[in-house]
Amino acid sequence: MGSLGRVFYTVGFWVRETGQALDRLGCRLQGNYLFHEQLSRHRTLMNLFDKSPVVYKDAFVAPSASITGDVHIGSNSSIWYGCVLRGDVKHISVGTGTNIQDNSLLHVAKSNLSGKVLPTIIGNNVTVGHSAVLQGCTVEDEAFVGMGATLLDGVVVEKHAMVAAGALVRQNTRIPSGEIWGGNPAKFLRKLKDEEIAFIPQSATNYANLAQAHAAENAKEFEKVELEKVLGKKSSGQANEYGSLLHGVPSSGSSLTS
Repeated sequence: MGSLGRVFYTVGFWVRETGQALDRLGCRLQGNYLFHEQLSRHRTLMNLFDKSPVVYKDAFVAPSASITGDVHIGSNSSIWYGCVLRGDVKHISVGTGTNIQDNSLLHVAKSNLSGKVLPTIIGNNVTVGHSAVLQGCTVEDEAFVGMGATLLDGVVVEKHAMVAAGALVRQNTRIPSGEIWGGNPAKFLRKLKDEEIAFIPQSATNYANLAQAHAAENAKEFEKVELEKVLGKKSSGQANEYGSLLHGVPSSGSSLTS
């Protein structure tokens, strides 16, 4: 079965190559028509003005993410699919072991009513949930920002603090350590339990491990990916392996966070 699969793959590859060659030849014979290959203009890392992103080599940046300008991504951090980090008017810093989950937006404002233009600073071992928006704020080490939360200019989330999913944290609000805030506008809800505080760095570790699997898959050459599709080479324990990377996520409080 393995040998037969390789034969089908090889034949299919050469049929496609022949078709592309004939297309290019036909374009040339038509004279005015040129062969055009459609390429995506998306750039995961993009310089702007005199600034360029700095990403540690062991950090994972998903291919559909956009990191522009004065942005620093620390060691073992992960920027997931669809994220935008736009450091065009002020710098953005992401520490080590931090995860910025899918479709989140990090930005800074060139000007605001207070006249203070602040960078966006994310500390170490921080979890930022899916579709969160962080603008000119500071999230200290081992803090947690839930899915869909919005943090406006001047917000400070202290170490071991948590922002609930969907919360809107107004300008210049400080969320003290050991507290969870939620709502619109965000207000104090309650003190965090010891196991919830312990979960915050564990969440960061889980995502750091999972990012390694995604990085390895994204690094594969196209031909290898196509061959694996044909041969059906999928590890039977892969799903269990991925599940184990996220093991330990507590059920309590999950409706408030990511």
